[in-house]
Formats: sequence, structure tokens, C-alpha cells
Amino acid sequence: MIREKLKNLVRETLEQLAVDAGDVRLEHPADFSLGDFSTNAAMAGGKRTGRDPKELAEEIVAELNKKKDEDIEKIEVAGPGFINFRLSQKFFAGQVAEVLKKRDDFGKNDLLAGKKIMVEYTDPNPFKEMHIGHLVPNAIGESLSRIIAFSGARMERANYQGDVGLHVAKAIWHFLNAEKDITSEKDLDGLALGVDYAAGTRAYEENDANKAAIEEVNRKIYDGSDAGVNEVYQRGRARSLELFEELYERLGTKFDHYFFESETGPVGKGIVESHPEVFAESDGAIVFRGEEHGLHTRVFINSDGLPTYEAKELGLLKKKAGEFPFDVSIAVVGNEIKEYARVVKRAAELSLPELGSKMLFVTNGMLRLPSGKMSSRTGEVISAESVLDAVAERLAPKLQEARIANADELKDPVAVGAVKYSILKQRTGRDIIFDFDKSLSFEGDSGPYLQYTHARARSVLEKARGLGMEADVSFRRDVGIVEKLLCRFPEVVERAAKEYEPHYITTYVTELAGAFNSFYAQERIVDAGDKAPYRIALTDAVAVTIKNGLYLLGIAAPEKM
Repeated sequence: MIREKLKNLVRETLEQLAVDAGDVRLEHPADFSLGDFSTNAAMAGGKRTGRDPKELAEEIVAELNKKKDEDIEKIEVAGPGFINFRLSQKFFAGQVAEVLKKRDDFGKNDLLAGKKIMVEYTDPNPFKEMHIGHLVPNAIGESLSRIIAFSGARMERANYQGDVGLHVAKAIWHFLNAEKDITSEKDLDGLALGVDYAAGTRAYEENDANKAAIEEVNRKIYDGSDAGVNEVYQRGRARSLELFEELYERLGTKFDHYFFESETGPVGKGIVESHPEVFAESDGAIVFRGEEHGLHTRVFINSDGLPTYEAKELGLLKKKAGEFPFDVSIAVVGNEIKEYARVVKRAAELSLPELGSKMLFVTNGMLRLPSGKMSSRTGEVISAESVLDAVAERLAPKLQEARIANADELKDPVAVGAVKYSILKQRTGRDIIFDFDKSLSFEGDSGPYLQYTHARARSVLEKARGLGMEADVSFRRDVGIVEKLLCRFPEVVERAAKEYEPHYITTYVTELAGAFNSFYAQERIVDAGDKAPYRIALTDAVAVTIKNGLYLLGIAAPEKM
């Protein structure tokens, strides 16, 4: 990339001048008129050596100008000692040509080449409905998976689901006590979608008798000793997983591995019990004394001898490594379990040192509608499906107003894109309020805006093909913001991969779309005379780059809108 080329040029010059400036940093000036890259190396060097930064910058620039090639048009000193680089028209034309040559591969890098990385995300629990909150880790996890693979790693997706535990017992207890029919599609869907769970939870909190009965069902689920309980459990679990798969397909996610608490529990329990030097007995339970490590104490095996979530996480880590020997295991989890995750990681580092050091947690905030919170415990759930349906319903008239011919087939992918964009446009870890009006706008800072811009570019290219016109980068125009932004895409992807932050790509693609739409409004493209071939090439490069950016965000890129 040109960034590395310029950094190396500055490093060589600093060494030649015997100037220690520390790590050479290159940034893009906020104002495009100031150039394409800027470094404060002279200011850093001046501070370390006591020299005047501006004089040192002029000396550095004099040497740099002796070494520059045809990619660099101008190097100059700015302000108190910044060094600005302005790249040449030939360089930018070459970048447009590179985009058209690489196409779907444009933006790929080898940052993570040779690495094996597993990304675990979404993680809904059978016997509960997949709710609005699951849309956040799904969007982040899917985007991270694509960014990681785009950066050269061998990457596999994992989904970890709580198919045992008190929530399952509550659902099954209510189903059995309500004398529902396991062969009834309606009753089975109620069990799978959390209706029985919500009712069972209320009953559990009502009196000690219900509580004891539900806890007994919980034991039967773990030991498999009751045929009736087993049948309800197996059918409800299977139906839950079927419904989850329908939603994954709608969201554009396909997992490579599915892990379940029923499988990880026994493994985790064994790990805890085999490491008495790490875990300690406490009131009949087995705990990890986190205070000894600057954390907090958590129970790993409860007083009934059952593994808790914490122990199951250790079992999960072991099973993951058995199926896919990873270099890094990433789990996308909610902010609310950040401290829990720190305890689990430290316990894993001590009990499974070869694996614990490879654990990484990416935290996410909550997604809320303007109307407020939700609770699966009480049954006041805002389901993921209902959110997508509501967005699609509000989107339909907007598509009709825009006279989009394929409105019916676009409604769902554009709705999914609107939700994902709202999640991915900011740093992971922040809470999100989903604003319907802003998120469904076709006029900027939204998923539909990016999708519409891609379709607009494709429409221009289709018109050019119909006229028998071809792209040609040898016909140039004065370099504009569009070209300057195009060449930044690979470095944006690399930064997103380094920091596990998809929002860099969201911000970039939105800026590129805005620049292209300004260009489209101000310039002729197909009917621009001898400038048309280059402008068609530029339009094609923009379409390729937006499509690749949308792909990395897990958002569809319609050809027509």
C-alpha cells in the first residue's frame, strides 16, 4: 500500500539525517486540499533533538524530493512542521485500474495470513425467542468474520447455545403442567418461542412448591431420567433450532460449528474438578477466587454438583479447540458480562494455559427501540423477527414512492441492511437506539443510502453497456475526492481487522458514497464526450468498492433499486 511506501521513505530519510523521531505516523489531512498524507515526524524529531521543527521539516522534504517517484506529485512543509504528501494523477488512475482488476478481491490483505481464528456470536437459547438484543452480536460477529477472512485468516463461525439450565426447566415444567400437546404445532411453537418459559418463570417466583418442582425438572433434564421430560425437551429443542436457522438465513449468516451447554457442561465440570490448585470448595460449591487475581469470585460448580455457565465456558473452549485448533478464539458478548468474561478468561489461563491465552472477548452494547426496554423473563419480548418485520413494513411505502420496480424483493434485504448499519456505524460496546426515520432514509448515513448508491452506479454502467461504451482509465480528469477515497479502502479494512472494529468500514463507505453522489450530481458520465470512458471506469470502481464494503458489513448490495 502507498501508506507503507511513504512511511518507509520517511524512515530512510530520517536515518540518513540521523534524526530519531520514534515511530513514523502518517495520517490523512481532514482537508483534502492539504494533500493526501501528512506526517508529524519533523515535529517529533525536533522535540527529541531540540531542533526547530519547521527547519528540520524543510531539510527532510529536501531529501524526500530527491527520492520521490512518479506516484508522488509534491511534498511540502505545512504549519509548524507537518510534512504533506500530494499523490499524482498517474497514481490515482493506477488505483482505479487496480480496483477494476481485483474487483471482489479489492481491499484484501494478508495481515492475518496463516492464522486460524474462530468467531463465536449470536448465541440464542433454545426455549426462548431470539430477541432484538441478538441482532447486535449477530451483526458484529458476521462483519468481524468477513473482515478477518478478507485479511487472510482461515476463519470459522461458531454459535454457542444454552440448551440446558433453569430456563429450559421452567419452560418444560409449564408445558407439562398446562397439559399441552407435543404433537400440536401451535403448542410446540409456543414452547420453542418462549411462551412457556415466561409463564414458568412467573410460577417459579410465586411459591416454593413451584420452585422445587421446576428444580426437579432441571435435574431430570441433566440426567435424562424421565421419558416424558425427555420427549418434550427433544422436540422443543429441535423446533427452537429450526426457527433460529430461518432467522440466520434472513440475516445472511451460516455457522460452521454449533456448540451446546448440554455438551460443554460435563467437559467443563471435569476441568474444574481436575484442577484443585485453581478452584476451591466453598459451602458445598466449587469456586474460583477471583480476588486473588484482582477480579471477583464466581461459582463454577454449584452446591447441587451442576456446572454453572462459567464451567461450561471452560468446556466450550476445550471443545472449540478439538474441532478447530485455533490461534485466536473470539466471542462477541454483551457489555453486561464483561467482568464475568474476565474471570472466565483468567480461570482458563490457569486451568487450560495453552488455550486460555488465546481467548478474546469483543463486547457489544444493547439495541433498543425508542419505546424502551424488553424482558424475556416476563414475556415482554421484542423479538428479532418482529423488529425486521416492522422495519420492512415501514420501508415498503418508501420504496414505492421512489418508484423502485423490484420493491417487493428488495424490502427484506434493505430492512436487514438498515438494522445492521445502525449497529455497525459506531464502535462496538456502545448502546444503540434504533431510529426508524433515520435508519430508513435514502439520503445519507443509513444502510438504504449505501445500497441505493451502489444500485445507482450499476445503473450508470448498464446504460454505458447498452450504448456499447467501455471503461478506459487512460482518459483522465483532474483528480477529485472520489479517487482520493478509493485508494484508502485497503487501509481501512486492515485497520478494522487490527482493532476488530467494523465501524471504520461503515464510516468509509458512507463517505465514499457521499463523494460519488456529489460527483454524479455535478458531472456528466456516459455523455461526457472523450472523458466518458474514464468516468465510466471510475463509476465501476466505486460500485466495486461499495459492494465490497457492504459485503464486509454483511449487507446486501442490490444491482437495481
